[in-house]
Amino acid sequence: MTGVHEGQRSTESHPRRAPRRALLTRLLPRRDARTAGERRAPSPARRRLGRLQWRLTLAYTLITLAGVGALSWLVIRTDARSWQSAEYEELHRRAAVAVSLIYYTDAGIQLDGLYDDEATSAGAQVIVLQAHGGRLRRLFTSHGPGTAVEAGAVDRIAHRAMTHDDTVSARARTGAGDPVYLLALPYYQDQSQKTAGAVVVVGDPGKGRAEHRRLVVAVLSGSGLLVLLSAATGYVLSGRSMRPAWEALDAQERLLADAAHELRTPVAVMRGSVDIADTDPGGLHSHLPRLRRATDRMTDVVDNILTRGRLQATDTFRPVPLRLDQLVEQVCEELPVSRHTVTTFLDASVATADPALVRIAVRNLLANALRHGRTPGDPQDRAEVDVMVRGTAVTVADRGAGVDPEELPGLLERFRSEGGGTGIGLSLVREVAAAHGGEVTVRRRPGGGSAFVLALGPLQRSAGHRRAPRPS
Repeated sequence: MTGVHEGQRSTESHPRRAPRRALLTRLLPRRDARTAGERRAPSPARRRLGRLQWRLTLAYTLITLAGVGALSWLVIRTDARSWQSAEYEELHRRAAVAVSLIYYTDAGIQLDGLYDDEATSAGAQVIVLQAHGGRLRRLFTSHGPGTAVEAGAVDRIAHRAMTHDDTVSARARTGAGDPVYLLALPYYQDQSQKTAGAVVVVGDPGKGRAEHRRLVVAVLSGSGLLVLLSAATGYVLSGRSMRPAWEALDAQERLLADAAHELRTPVAVMRGSVDIADTDPGGLHSHLPRLRRATDRMTDVVDNILTRGRLQATDTFRPVPLRLDQLVEQVCEELPVSRHTVTTFLDASVATADPALVRIAVRNLLANALRHGRTPGDPQDRAEVDVMVRGTAVTVADRGAGVDPEELPGLLERFRSEGGGTGIGLSLVREVAAAHGGEVTVRRRPGGGSAFVLALGPLQRSAGHRRAPRPS
Protein backbone atom coordinates (compact mmCIF):
# COMPACT_ATOMS: atom_id res chain seq x y z
CA MET A 1 0.00 0.00 0.00
CA THR A 2 1.13 3.51 -0.73
CA GLY A 3 -0.02 6.45 1.39
CA VAL A 4 0.96 10.04 2.01
CA HIS A 5 0.76 11.87 5.35
CA GLU A 6 1.07 15.66 5.05
CA GLY A 7 0.48 18.72 7.22
CA GLN A 8 1.55 22.30 7.57
CA ARG A 9 3.08 24.19 10.49
CA SER A 10 3.99 27.86 10.56
CA THR A 11 7.71 28.59 10.47
CA GLU A 12 7.58 32.40 10.57
CA SER A 13 10.15 34.01 12.85
CA HIS A 14 9.39 36.68 15.42
CA PRO A 15 11.80 39.31 16.69
CA ARG A 16 10.85 38.55 20.31
CA ARG A 17 11.87 34.91 19.96
CA ALA A 18 15.63 35.56 19.89
CA PRO A 19 16.00 36.29 23.62
CA ARG A 20 13.63 33.44 24.38
CA ARG A 21 15.81 31.02 22.44
CA ALA A 22 18.84 32.34 24.32
CA LEU A 23 17.11 31.68 27.65
CA LEU A 24 16.08 28.19 26.57
CA THR A 25 19.64 27.50 25.44
CA ARG A 26 20.93 28.39 28.89
CA LEU A 27 18.30 26.20 30.56
CA LEU A 28 18.82 23.15 28.35
CA PRO A 29 21.43 20.67 29.66
CA ARG A 30 24.67 20.35 27.77
CA ARG A 31 25.24 17.10 25.91
CA ASP A 32 28.78 16.66 27.21
CA ALA A 33 27.68 17.00 30.83
CA ARG A 34 26.65 13.37 30.91
CA THR A 35 30.21 12.27 30.26
CA ALA A 36 31.33 13.52 33.63
CA GLY A 37 28.37 11.80 35.25
CA GLU A 38 29.22 8.50 33.63
CA ARG A 39 32.82 8.76 34.89
CA ARG A 40 32.00 9.52 38.49
CA ALA A 41 32.86 7.18 41.34
CA PRO A 42 31.01 3.85 41.66
CA SER A 43 27.63 4.01 43.33
CA PRO A 44 27.14 2.72 46.91
CA ALA A 45 25.30 -0.31 45.56
CA ARG A 46 28.27 -1.21 43.36
CA ARG A 47 30.64 -0.74 46.28
CA ARG A 48 28.49 -3.03 48.41
CA LEU A 49 28.48 -5.69 45.70
CA GLY A 50 32.24 -5.33 45.40
CA ARG A 51 32.68 -5.77 49.15
CA LEU A 52 30.37 -8.78 49.06
CA GLN A 53 32.50 -10.36 46.36
CA TRP A 54 35.63 -9.85 48.46
CA ARG A 55 33.87 -11.32 51.51
CA LEU A 56 32.87 -14.39 49.54
CA THR A 57 36.44 -14.71 48.28
CA LEU A 58 37.79 -14.39 51.83
CA ALA A 59 35.35 -16.99 53.15
CA TYR A 60 36.27 -19.39 50.36
CA THR A 61 39.97 -18.80 51.01
CA LEU A 62 39.64 -19.32 54.78
CA ILE A 63 37.74 -22.56 54.28
CA THR A 64 40.39 -23.77 51.86
CA LEU A 65 43.14 -22.63 54.23
CA ALA A 66 41.58 -24.58 57.10
CA GLY A 67 41.27 -27.73 55.02
CA VAL A 68 44.73 -27.47 53.47
CA GLY A 69 46.26 -26.56 56.85
CA ALA A 70 44.73 -29.60 58.54
CA LEU A 71 45.86 -31.86 55.71
CA SER A 72 49.37 -30.38 55.77
CA TRP A 73 49.61 -30.84 59.54
CA LEU A 74 48.51 -34.46 59.18
CA VAL A 75 51.07 -35.11 56.43
CA ILE A 76 53.91 -33.48 58.38
CA ARG A 77 53.03 -35.27 61.61
CA THR A 78 52.67 -38.63 59.86
CA ASP A 79 56.02 -38.18 58.14
CA ALA A 80 57.68 -37.22 61.42
CA ARG A 81 56.34 -40.30 63.16
CA SER A 82 57.26 -42.51 60.22
CA TRP A 83 60.74 -41.06 60.11
CA GLN A 84 61.26 -41.52 63.86
CA SER A 85 59.92 -45.06 63.67
CA ALA A 86 62.33 -45.85 60.85
CA GLU A 87 65.22 -44.40 62.87
CA TYR A 88 64.40 -46.50 65.93
CA GLU A 89 63.98 -49.62 63.79
CA GLU A 90 67.46 -49.08 62.41
CA LEU A 91 68.84 -48.62 65.92
CA HIS A 92 67.06 -51.78 67.07
CA ARG A 93 68.53 -53.73 64.15
CA ARG A 94 72.06 -52.66 65.07
CA ALA A 95 71.49 -53.42 68.74
CA ALA A 96 70.10 -56.87 67.93
CA VAL A 97 73.11 -57.65 65.73
CA ALA A 98 75.46 -56.52 68.48
CA VAL A 99 73.68 -58.70 71.08
CA SER A 100 73.89 -61.70 68.75
CA LEU A 101 77.65 -61.21 68.44
CA ILE A 102 78.25 -61.25 72.22
CA TYR A 103 79.00 -64.69 73.68
CA TYR A 104 80.66 -66.21 76.74
CA THR A 105 83.51 -68.68 77.17
CA ASP A 106 85.34 -69.99 80.18
CA ALA A 107 87.51 -66.92 79.87
CA GLY A 108 84.48 -64.71 80.16
CA ILE A 109 82.62 -62.40 77.76
CA GLN A 110 83.85 -62.30 74.18
CA LEU A 111 83.37 -59.20 71.95
CA ASP A 112 85.67 -59.97 69.05
CA GLY A 113 82.79 -60.27 66.58
CA LEU A 114 81.80 -56.65 67.15
CA TYR A 115 84.93 -55.22 65.59
CA ASP A 116 84.38 -56.50 62.09
CA ASP A 117 80.61 -56.29 61.63
CA GLU A 118 79.05 -53.54 59.54
CA ALA A 119 76.28 -52.98 62.07
CA THR A 120 78.74 -51.98 64.78
CA SER A 121 81.53 -50.40 62.81
CA ALA A 122 79.68 -47.83 60.69
CA GLY A 123 76.78 -45.49 61.10
CA ALA A 124 75.34 -45.23 64.60
CA GLN A 125 77.56 -45.55 67.66
CA VAL A 126 77.29 -48.86 69.55
CA ILE A 127 78.19 -49.10 73.25
CA VAL A 128 78.33 -52.35 75.24
CA LEU A 129 77.93 -52.03 79.01
CA GLN A 130 78.27 -54.82 81.61
CA ALA A 131 76.91 -54.87 85.13
CA HIS A 132 79.77 -55.18 87.62
CA GLY A 133 79.39 -54.71 91.34
CA GLY A 134 76.18 -52.75 91.04
CA ARG A 135 77.67 -50.41 88.46
CA LEU A 136 77.91 -50.38 84.68
CA ARG A 137 81.21 -50.40 82.90
CA ARG A 138 81.85 -49.90 79.22
CA LEU A 139 83.33 -52.88 77.49
CA PHE A 140 83.04 -51.71 73.89
CA THR A 141 82.52 -48.53 71.93
CA SER A 142 82.31 -48.68 68.15
CA HIS A 143 84.74 -46.80 65.97
CA GLY A 144 81.96 -45.08 64.04
CA PRO A 145 81.18 -41.37 64.33
CA GLY A 146 81.10 -40.71 68.04
CA THR A 147 78.51 -38.60 69.78
CA ALA A 148 79.22 -36.95 73.09
CA VAL A 149 75.96 -37.69 74.87
CA GLU A 150 75.21 -35.85 78.10
CA ALA A 151 76.65 -37.50 81.19
CA GLY A 152 74.63 -40.36 82.68
CA ALA A 153 72.15 -40.65 79.78
CA VAL A 154 73.70 -43.89 78.44
CA ASP A 155 73.93 -45.49 81.89
CA ARG A 156 70.35 -44.58 82.74
CA ILE A 157 68.82 -46.10 79.62
CA ALA A 158 70.99 -49.23 79.96
CA HIS A 159 69.90 -49.64 83.57
CA ARG A 160 66.24 -49.28 82.54
CA ALA A 161 66.62 -51.92 79.83
CA MET A 162 68.21 -54.35 82.30
CA THR A 163 65.58 -53.62 84.94
CA HIS A 164 62.60 -54.08 82.60
CA ASP A 165 64.33 -56.84 80.64
CA ASP A 166 63.08 -55.24 77.43
CA THR A 167 64.02 -52.82 74.70
CA VAL A 168 63.98 -49.22 75.85
CA SER A 169 64.20 -46.12 73.66
CA ALA A 170 64.66 -42.52 74.68
CA ARG A 171 65.89 -39.15 73.55
CA ALA A 172 68.87 -37.27 74.84
CA ARG A 173 71.06 -34.34 73.95
CA THR A 174 74.70 -33.90 73.22
CA GLY A 175 76.91 -31.52 75.05
CA ALA A 176 76.20 -28.98 72.28
CA GLY A 177 72.45 -29.37 72.81
CA ASP A 178 71.72 -31.36 69.64
CA PRO A 179 69.09 -34.10 69.97
CA VAL A 180 70.05 -37.78 69.67
CA TYR A 181 68.16 -41.06 69.83
CA LEU A 182 69.06 -43.78 72.33
CA LEU A 183 68.01 -47.41 72.23
CA ALA A 184 69.07 -50.04 74.78
CA LEU A 185 68.71 -53.81 74.43
CA PRO A 186 69.70 -56.19 77.27
CA TYR A 187 71.94 -59.24 76.70
CA TYR A 188 72.27 -62.37 78.82
CA GLN A 189 74.94 -64.67 80.25
CA ASP A 190 74.88 -67.87 78.20
CA GLN A 191 74.78 -70.42 81.02
CA SER A 192 72.60 -68.68 83.59
CA GLN A 193 70.48 -66.66 81.15
CA LYS A 194 70.65 -63.79 83.57
CA THR A 195 70.84 -60.21 82.39
CA ALA A 196 74.50 -59.43 82.16
CA GLY A 197 74.38 -55.96 80.63
CA ALA A 198 72.97 -53.92 77.81
CA VAL A 199 73.85 -52.71 74.34
CA VAL A 200 73.13 -49.01 73.79
CA VAL A 201 72.96 -47.57 70.27
CA VAL A 202 73.24 -43.81 69.81
CA GLY A 203 71.62 -42.50 66.64
CA ASP A 204 72.03 -39.09 65.02
CA PRO A 205 68.68 -37.84 63.61
CA GLY A 206 70.37 -35.19 61.51
CA LYS A 207 70.01 -36.95 58.14
CA GLY A 208 66.37 -37.91 58.67
CA ARG A 209 65.58 -34.50 60.12
CA ALA A 210 66.98 -32.78 57.01
CA GLU A 211 64.74 -34.90 54.79
CA HIS A 212 61.80 -34.15 57.04
CA ARG A 213 62.51 -30.43 56.83
CA ARG A 214 62.61 -30.60 53.06
CA LEU A 215 59.24 -32.31 53.14
CA VAL A 216 57.87 -29.63 55.47
CA VAL A 217 59.10 -26.87 53.14
CA ALA A 218 57.58 -28.61 50.11
CA VAL A 219 54.24 -29.20 51.86
CA LEU A 220 54.00 -25.64 53.17
CA SER A 221 55.01 -24.15 49.81
CA GLY A 222 52.50 -26.29 47.96
CA SER A 223 49.82 -25.44 50.50
CA GLY A 224 50.53 -21.73 50.15
CA LEU A 225 50.30 -21.92 46.36
CA LEU A 226 47.10 -23.94 46.64
CA VAL A 227 45.58 -21.34 48.97
CA LEU A 228 46.54 -18.54 46.58
CA LEU A 229 45.08 -20.48 43.67
CA SER A 230 41.90 -21.11 45.65
CA ALA A 231 41.68 -17.40 46.47
CA ALA A 232 41.94 -16.49 42.80
CA THR A 233 39.45 -19.21 41.89
CA GLY A 234 37.10 -18.02 44.62
CA TYR A 235 37.30 -14.47 43.33
CA VAL A 236 36.47 -15.59 39.80
CA LEU A 237 33.68 -17.94 40.88
CA SER A 238 32.15 -15.38 43.24
CA GLY A 239 32.25 -12.84 40.43
CA ARG A 240 30.49 -15.27 38.09
CA SER A 241 27.91 -16.19 40.72
CA MET A 242 27.23 -12.50 41.29
CA ARG A 243 27.01 -11.73 37.58
CA PRO A 244 23.18 -11.71 37.62
CA ALA A 245 23.28 -9.20 40.47
CA TRP A 246 25.80 -7.03 38.60
CA GLU A 247 23.68 -7.21 35.44
CA ALA A 248 20.52 -6.33 37.36
CA LEU A 249 22.27 -3.41 39.03
CA ASP A 250 23.72 -2.25 35.72
CA ALA A 251 20.28 -2.45 34.12
CA GLN A 252 18.78 -0.46 36.98
CA GLU A 253 21.47 2.20 36.77
CA ARG A 254 21.07 2.44 33.00
CA LEU A 255 17.32 2.80 33.42
CA LEU A 256 17.76 5.57 35.99
CA ALA A 257 20.37 7.28 33.83
CA ASP A 258 18.07 7.08 30.82
CA ALA A 259 15.19 8.54 32.81
CA ALA A 260 17.30 11.39 34.16
CA HIS A 261 18.86 12.16 30.79
CA GLU A 262 15.66 11.85 28.76
CA LEU A 263 13.46 13.90 31.08
CA ARG A 264 16.00 16.67 31.61
CA THR A 265 15.51 18.26 28.19
CA PRO A 266 11.68 18.45 28.01
CA VAL A 267 11.51 19.57 31.64
CA ALA A 268 14.00 22.32 30.88
CA VAL A 269 11.93 23.38 27.86
CA MET A 270 8.77 23.51 29.95
CA ARG A 271 10.48 25.44 32.71
CA GLY A 272 11.97 27.88 30.24
CA SER A 273 8.59 28.43 28.62
CA VAL A 274 6.99 29.05 32.01
CA ASP A 275 9.75 31.48 33.00
CA ILE A 276 9.37 33.38 29.73
CA ALA A 277 5.58 33.44 30.08
CA ASP A 278 6.01 34.76 33.62
CA THR A 279 7.90 37.76 32.26
CA ASP A 280 5.21 38.28 29.60
CA PRO A 281 1.82 37.10 30.96
CA GLY A 282 -0.01 38.50 27.99
CA GLY A 283 1.85 36.18 25.63
CA LEU A 284 1.08 32.97 27.51
CA HIS A 285 -1.03 31.63 24.66
CA SER A 286 1.93 31.75 22.28
CA HIS A 287 3.90 29.35 24.52
CA LEU A 288 1.24 26.65 24.61
CA PRO A 289 2.51 24.89 21.43
CA ARG A 290 5.99 24.67 22.92
CA LEU A 291 4.58 23.25 26.15
CA ARG A 292 2.48 20.79 24.18
CA ARG A 293 5.52 19.62 22.24
CA ALA A 294 7.45 19.24 25.49
CA THR A 295 4.70 17.11 27.02
CA ASP A 296 4.53 15.00 23.85
CA ARG A 297 8.25 14.54 24.06
CA MET A 298 7.98 13.52 27.71
CA THR A 299 5.37 10.96 26.70
CA ASP A 300 7.79 9.52 24.16
CA VAL A 301 10.50 9.52 26.81
CA VAL A 302 8.35 7.55 29.22
CA ASP A 303 7.47 5.06 26.47
CA ASN A 304 11.15 4.62 25.62
CA ILE A 305 12.10 4.10 29.26
CA LEU A 306 9.33 1.56 29.77
CA THR A 307 10.42 -0.21 26.59
CA ARG A 308 14.01 -0.38 27.79
CA GLY A 309 12.77 -1.82 31.07
CA ARG A 310 10.83 -4.48 29.17
CA LEU A 311 13.91 -5.36 27.13
CA GLN A 312 15.95 -5.76 30.31
CA ALA A 313 13.27 -7.97 31.87
CA THR A 314 13.37 -10.91 29.47
CA ASP A 315 10.31 -12.56 31.01
CA THR A 316 8.12 -9.76 29.64
CA PHE A 317 9.26 -10.28 26.03
CA ARG A 318 6.26 -11.92 24.32
CA PRO A 319 6.59 -12.34 20.54
CA VAL A 320 3.41 -13.27 18.66
CA PRO A 321 2.53 -13.57 14.96
CA LEU A 322 1.47 -10.14 13.69
CA ARG A 323 0.83 -8.26 10.47
CA LEU A 324 3.93 -6.13 10.25
CA ASP A 325 2.57 -3.96 7.45
CA GLN A 326 -0.57 -3.08 9.42
CA LEU A 327 1.42 -2.23 12.53
CA VAL A 328 3.71 0.11 10.58
CA GLU A 329 0.69 1.69 8.93
CA GLN A 330 -0.85 2.39 12.34
CA VAL A 331 2.36 4.01 13.57
CA CYS A 332 2.46 6.27 10.53
CA GLU A 333 -1.18 7.27 11.00
CA GLU A 334 -0.48 8.20 14.62
CA LEU A 335 2.11 10.80 13.59
CA PRO A 336 1.08 14.34 14.56
CA VAL A 337 0.18 16.80 11.82
CA SER A 338 3.31 18.58 10.59
CA ARG A 339 4.90 20.09 7.52
CA HIS A 340 6.73 16.85 6.73
CA THR A 341 5.73 14.17 4.20
CA VAL A 342 5.67 10.45 4.98
CA THR A 343 5.09 7.97 2.15
CA THR A 344 4.49 4.28 2.85
CA PHE A 345 5.17 1.25 0.63
CA LEU A 346 3.83 -1.77 2.49
CA ASP A 347 3.89 -5.44 1.49
CA ALA A 348 1.52 -7.73 3.34
CA SER A 349 3.66 -9.87 5.64
CA VAL A 350 3.43 -11.68 8.95
CA ALA A 351 6.32 -11.81 11.41
CA THR A 352 6.75 -13.18 14.92
CA ALA A 353 7.54 -10.18 17.10
CA ASP A 354 6.51 -8.24 20.18
CA PRO A 355 4.07 -5.62 18.84
CA ALA A 356 4.72 -3.06 21.58
CA LEU A 357 8.49 -3.20 21.08
CA VAL A 358 8.25 -3.05 17.28
CA ARG A 359 5.89 -0.09 17.52
CA ILE A 360 8.40 1.84 19.65
CA ALA A 361 11.29 0.94 17.33
CA VAL A 362 9.44 2.07 14.19
CA ARG A 363 8.29 5.25 15.89
CA ASN A 364 11.88 6.05 16.93
CA LEU A 365 13.12 5.48 13.38
CA LEU A 366 10.43 7.82 12.07
CA ALA A 367 11.26 10.44 14.69
CA ASN A 368 14.93 10.23 13.77
CA ALA A 369 14.16 10.58 10.05
CA LEU A 370 11.81 13.54 10.58
CA ARG A 371 14.34 15.26 12.83
CA HIS A 372 17.49 14.75 10.79
CA GLY A 373 16.17 13.96 7.31
CA ARG A 374 15.11 17.43 6.21
CA THR A 375 15.69 17.96 2.51
CA PRO A 376 18.64 20.33 1.95
CA GLY A 377 17.58 23.55 0.22
CA ASP A 378 13.88 23.19 1.02
CA PRO A 379 12.63 26.68 1.97
CA GLN A 380 10.03 25.17 4.32
CA ASP A 381 12.63 22.90 5.96
CA ARG A 382 10.53 19.82 5.30
CA ALA A 383 11.49 16.17 5.53
CA GLU A 384 10.47 13.60 2.93
CA VAL A 385 10.40 10.14 4.50
CA ASP A 386 9.67 6.82 2.77
CA VAL A 387 8.60 3.83 4.89
CA MET A 388 8.78 0.35 3.36
CA VAL A 389 7.91 -3.12 4.63
CA ARG A 390 9.46 -6.07 2.82
CA GLY A 391 9.21 -9.43 4.57
CA THR A 392 10.32 -8.92 8.17
CA ALA A 393 12.33 -5.78 7.41
CA VAL A 394 11.15 -2.22 7.94
CA THR A 395 13.03 0.48 6.02
CA VAL A 396 12.78 4.17 6.91
CA ALA A 397 14.50 6.39 4.33
CA ASP A 398 14.92 10.16 4.15
CA ARG A 399 16.49 12.78 1.88
CA GLY A 400 18.69 14.43 4.48
CA ALA A 401 22.44 14.85 4.64
CA GLY A 402 22.97 11.10 4.94
CA VAL A 403 24.92 8.88 7.30
CA ASP A 404 27.99 6.81 6.52
CA PRO A 405 27.55 3.11 7.38
CA GLU A 406 30.81 3.34 9.35
CA GLU A 407 29.17 5.86 11.69
CA LEU A 408 26.25 3.57 12.56
CA PRO A 409 27.85 1.92 15.65
CA GLY A 410 28.42 5.34 17.18
CA LEU A 411 24.87 6.49 16.43
CA LEU A 412 23.48 3.39 18.14
CA GLU A 413 25.18 4.20 21.43
CA ARG A 414 23.16 5.48 24.36
CA PHE A 415 23.09 9.27 24.75
CA ARG A 416 24.67 9.72 21.30
CA SER A 417 22.80 12.40 19.35
CA GLU A 418 23.88 14.85 16.71
CA GLY A 419 21.49 17.44 18.09
CA GLY A 420 17.81 17.82 18.82
CA GLY A 421 17.32 14.26 20.03
CA THR A 422 17.48 12.55 23.36
CA GLY A 423 20.25 10.17 22.38
CA ILE A 424 18.39 6.95 23.22
CA GLY A 425 16.02 6.36 20.31
CA LEU A 426 18.39 4.58 17.92
CA SER A 427 20.06 2.62 20.71
CA LEU A 428 16.61 1.38 21.70
CA VAL A 429 15.96 0.36 18.08
CA ARG A 430 19.15 -1.70 18.15
CA GLU A 431 18.08 -3.43 21.38
CA VAL A 432 14.65 -4.22 19.95
CA ALA A 433 16.24 -5.71 16.84
CA ALA A 434 18.66 -7.78 18.94
CA ALA A 435 15.78 -9.06 21.09
CA HIS A 436 14.12 -10.39 17.92
CA GLY A 437 17.32 -11.92 16.58
CA GLY A 438 17.78 -9.19 13.98
CA GLU A 439 19.90 -6.11 13.46
CA VAL A 440 19.85 -2.47 12.37
CA THR A 441 21.73 -1.38 9.26
CA VAL A 442 22.04 1.86 7.32
CA ARG A 443 22.88 2.65 3.70
CA ARG A 444 23.13 5.75 1.57
CA ARG A 445 20.28 6.48 -0.81
CA PRO A 446 20.93 7.35 -4.43
CA GLY A 447 20.38 11.06 -4.76
CA GLY A 448 21.08 11.79 -1.09
CA GLY A 449 19.80 10.71 2.26
CA SER A 450 19.98 7.58 4.38
CA ALA A 451 17.91 4.44 4.74
CA PHE A 452 17.73 2.69 8.12
CA VAL A 453 16.70 -0.97 7.94
CA LEU A 454 15.20 -2.72 10.97
CA ALA A 455 15.41 -6.50 10.43
CA LEU A 456 13.32 -8.62 12.80
CA GLY A 457 14.66 -12.03 11.85
CA PRO A 458 13.45 -14.62 9.33
CA LEU A 459 10.08 -14.24 7.64
CA GLN A 460 7.34 -16.22 9.41
CA ARG A 461 4.64 -16.00 6.72
CA SER A 462 4.06 -13.78 3.72
CA ALA A 463 0.86 -13.15 1.81
CA GLY A 464 2.83 -13.26 -1.42
CA HIS A 465 1.38 -10.02 -2.83
CA ARG A 466 1.40 -6.31 -2.23
CA ARG A 467 -1.67 -4.72 -0.72
CA ALA A 468 -3.73 -2.57 -3.04
CA PRO A 469 -2.89 1.12 -2.70
CA ARG A 470 -5.34 3.13 -0.67
CA PRO A 471 -5.16 6.40 1.23
CA SER A 472 -3.56 5.94 4.61
